[in-house]
Amino acid sequence: DAIRRDFTANALYYAIEDFSVRDYVGGYDDVQARVLRLIGDPEARYREDPVRMLRAARLAAKLDFSIEAATAEPLARLAPLLAEAAPARLFEEVLKLFLSGHAVASFERLEAHGLLTALLPETAQALASNTSGALRRMLLQ
Repeated sequence: DAIRRDFTANALYYAIEDFSVRDYVGGYDDVQARVLRLIGDPEARYREDPVRMLRAARLAAKLDFSIEAATAEPLARLAPLLAEAAPARLFEEVLKLFLSGHAVASFERLEAHGLLTALLPETAQALASNTSGALRRMLLQ
């Protein structure tokens, strides 16, 4: 089951019989280093489920983790795949992104990793055209 999880940090298991943490994919070290890393080939995993890209941004923001370079590299390039995701799944993930107490950090991660343009294209376009920065300040507020 561990290798079917999305991120190494989500693949840690607690063993009640000896009160230990079982780590089959290096998740413990990643948690200690505050790094979010996909299990398996990042491009293949994002293609399997494009919503994982949003989860990466959300979990990194929520946990204040960095996204490991190989996990982050395909994000902007594969962001258009979000258009293929089920609207209900996107809606659910957007709620988690912006209503779970880490909205600003989530927004900044989406923007930094090239996901904002695919998820909220009108917002990204408005921000790009607002040279004074007033719209960005208002949005972040």
